[in-house]
Amino acid sequence: MHQKQQTYIQQLIQSGQFEQAREQATSLLQETPNDSELLYLAAVSCRYSAQYQQATTYLEALLTLSPSYGRAYQELGHNLKVLNQPQKAVEHYINAVKFNPSLLASWQAIHDLSSNKEQQITAQHNINYLSHLPKPLQSVLSFIAEDKIEKAEKLCRHFLLQQPKHVEAMRLLAKIAEQHHVLDDAELLLATCLQLEPNNYWAQFDQINVLHKRQKFEIAYEKAVELAKRLPEDPSTMLTLANQEAAVGKYDEAINHYRTLIAKNSNDPLMHLLLGHTLKTIGDQDQATKSYLKAIDINDSFGDAYWSLANLKTFTFPQTLINQMSNVLRQASLNDNDKVQLHFALGKALEINKHYQKSFEHYQQGNRIKRASLSYDHTTMTNNFALQKSFFTKEKIASLSGSGNEAKDPIFILGLPRTGSTLVEQILSSHSDIDGTLELPNILAYVQELNGRKYKHVEAKYPKVLAHLDKSELYALGERYLEETKIYRDIAPYFIDKMPNNFRHIGLIKSILPNAKIIDTRRAPLSCCFSVYKQLFAEGQEFSYDFKDIAEYYKGYCDLMTHWHEVYPQQILTVNYEALVAEPEKTINQMFTYLGFKAEPACFEFYKTKRAVRTASSEQVRQPINQKGVEQWKHYQPYLQELEQYLI
Repeated sequence: MHQKQQTYIQQLIQSGQFEQAREQATSLLQETPNDSELLYLAAVSCRYSAQYQQATTYLEALLTLSPSYGRAYQELGHNLKVLNQPQKAVEHYINAVKFNPSLLASWQAIHDLSSNKEQQITAQHNINYLSHLPKPLQSVLSFIAEDKIEKAEKLCRHFLLQQPKHVEAMRLLAKIAEQHHVLDDAELLLATCLQLEPNNYWAQFDQINVLHKRQKFEIAYEKAVELAKRLPEDPSTMLTLANQEAAVGKYDEAINHYRTLIAKNSNDPLMHLLLGHTLKTIGDQDQATKSYLKAIDINDSFGDAYWSLANLKTFTFPQTLINQMSNVLRQASLNDNDKVQLHFALGKALEINKHYQKSFEHYQQGNRIKRASLSYDHTTMTNNFALQKSFFTKEKIASLSGSGNEAKDPIFILGLPRTGSTLVEQILSSHSDIDGTLELPNILAYVQELNGRKYKHVEAKYPKVLAHLDKSELYALGERYLEETKIYRDIAPYFIDKMPNNFRHIGLIKSILPNAKIIDTRRAPLSCCFSVYKQLFAEGQEFSYDFKDIAEYYKGYCDLMTHWHEVYPQQILTVNYEALVAEPEKTINQMFTYLGFKAEPACFEFYKTKRAVRTASSEQVRQPINQKGVEQWKHYQPYLQELEQYLI
């Protein structure tokens, strides 16, 4: 529908000409029946014309097209309110503000109609906030909720030109920057907010969130501790602190805080999910399973809880739960994120039950939906690989020789995900001289800093910028890495950084930490690529949701690793997953020979080691080595012809 026609219908509604607006909208829907905005206007005009059944029909069609359209839920609430069904109306109003928290009418209705005291308090808080928010910023908030980010940014910047020190406008602009994944801008804007209003708690919450997203976990934790001292009884503050405690490895403290929150409100599925994640990390699988099942019991359409059960890799789904997931997927109001998680969970559930064709179909559907939400471009990644090869020549590496911090502490385990890297980490960290940490974000953060603001179609500064750093600057970067990673270490003389994507930056690592050990974990192509395809990653790894993207990334990785071996001869150890499984003792001894000391008995009984493991393989590495992971892909071989073709 053309913008002029839509505007005309809006004007008819605003002037009270509801029947004429309904006729116009109905006529245009015959030409464009799947226009979301037109369906919404038709529903509004029908409600004002007292045609409630027809309004509901339009809204149901709209929610089938756009399950997260907050205003559609608000309209359903309005219809039910008029029909004297207040409790059902409240349910729709709650959905409305879930998807669009700027809907003042929905908050007012929740406050007036709900019999739940907590819902009334929350509604009043939001009514107060929105009532004092300038109208343009209410619109900005609504645009953000409806994913109209460019409109939101344009309006917000225009408002700030008129009121450049308006803290709430800056905070909303920071949210927009987050949506654009420009996290450095968001961090700077929030720091400015807090300079102007040091006690602005909302800005403090947002700042901690952005720091966490930037993987500045230590700083985020420190800020969360400060905030908790100021607001010790506030549930949101306690949740924020618990999340940051989990991020820096303070698991007991995080678990205690999650359980305190659950004791106050046992019907919040998110709290049970977060508790489950932390219990899984420390190896308490039974309690983690109970937490995930409790989350599902509270909200049977909570996709994340189903996927978390599947991601344990050891949970066997009963048929009743499989049927429940299938039924939930048929819900018209289900959002894409829940759909993706449910498809991946069903893929795993059916795989465990040996229904491989149906399993593959769900993996395929989940990957298609996920891929459609991403802007990943494999040519950009290919170019990034090429930049590493063209800069880090033998001559350039020779010119950088003698730079960096000569500490021997770090052991980098890197490569593609799902290649046995967690198993290798568990084996090595079972040695008394090696601390296992987690997938440390530091190297990737330094790359982002060195690259500066990177726009599409603009040549990257990194890695060429390294040529302009003198030896003292490279040394300082190595020293900074050692200092910033202390929080994740214990007292052992060596420690592991298991960030897989660090394989792209071996040149940087060797420039700032020339004595660091590097272990590259490998797996057979089809086995690796399909294992990646059926894993839903919490974040990153955007190449992993399409066979062509995966194959191109795998080939690019192999090519880049060949280059690193050529320019850093004898300095990188490749550990083959299949060899580790077939001859564990031999391969384990080879790894320790490379590291320069002997394996201890505990390294051969690594599955008995008690330590936190955050990755998808957390439960598998708590079991003795077996052949199951090597052979899994063969059950799906009839469906992998496309992937095989791309790998040639």
